[in-house]
Amino acid sequence: MVEHQTYVKLSADKLIPKSDILSLLRTYNCYHEGKNFQLRAHEEEGELILEGLLNIHWGLHRPIRLQMYDDNERLRVKRNSKCITAKQHSSESNNNSLGREIGPAGGDLEGHEEEEPQLLRTRSDASFMQVQRRSRTNTARDLQRLRTHRFSINGHFYNHKTSVFTPAFGSVTNVRVNSAMTTVQVLNMLLQKFRVENKSEEFALYMVHESGERTHLRDGEYPLVARVLHGPCEKISKIFIMEADLGEEVTYDVAQYIKFEIPVLDSFVEKLKEEEEREINKLTKKYITLKSMILHQLEDRTCDPV
Repeated sequence: MVEHQTYVKLSADKLIPKSDILSLLRTYNCYHEGKNFQLRAHEEEGELILEGLLNIHWGLHRPIRLQMYDDNERLRVKRNSKCITAKQHSSESNNNSLGREIGPAGGDLEGHEEEEPQLLRTRSDASFMQVQRRSRTNTARDLQRLRTHRFSINGHFYNHKTSVFTPAFGSVTNVRVNSAMTTVQVLNMLLQKFRVENKSEEFALYMVHESGERTHLRDGEYPLVARVLHGPCEKISKIFIMEADLGEEVTYDVAQYIKFEIPVLDSFVEKLKEEEEREINKLTKKYITLKSMILHQLEDRTCDPV
């Protein structure tokens, strides 16, 4: 009896046998043995699902915008600001009432010498004094940080003044995904992780090979499955996030010439030009000969008696 073969989706119109994926998965997990990048496999409604961490490298040429706060933090900030305002109002009213109590004492200053410093220790005044103390103790390094307003998130620069994020080219981050997630879903998860305001349509994922070959992962493809198919070694191939309007596919035929120096490439071009000239001359001679033969046949027919 022939065993029923099951398949795993590579994209909306491409399939791969489940046995091939499981074989590649064993190799993948063996390579990452003892690391967090091993993938787990389970079945849901008869469909094989892989799950685990996926490395994605930053290949952006333009900065991206980040949210200052997420929705929960905005609510907390609003609530905190309301609480602080309410406390400030209450402390100010306390100050005014204490002032009215102390004022009428007139010349009896000795009885209130211990109370007067306590007026500065209300909520608003104490916080103000604390801010003043902090500003005086800033070191040169702190002042430089405050001037530049640039901070690092996992080695990536974030400008708090402009909410601009500048990922270092080639740096890596990772997201936890599964093999049922499409390219668009993986992109959205990555942008959500870093609270990026830009839309996912502005970006694209590419499989970039060591040779320079670059393949666009389409919206309907599954990046985790593509990662398993290309093997676990990221020295050979990596997944990059790039701008959708800047990234271009590079075929293998083109990629094999990318790493050559300009003089070497110029010599290749010269040889191709010479070969092109030879082919042109060869075809020109061939068609001149054919034309001559046709004309000769026509002349013979016109000379034949009726």
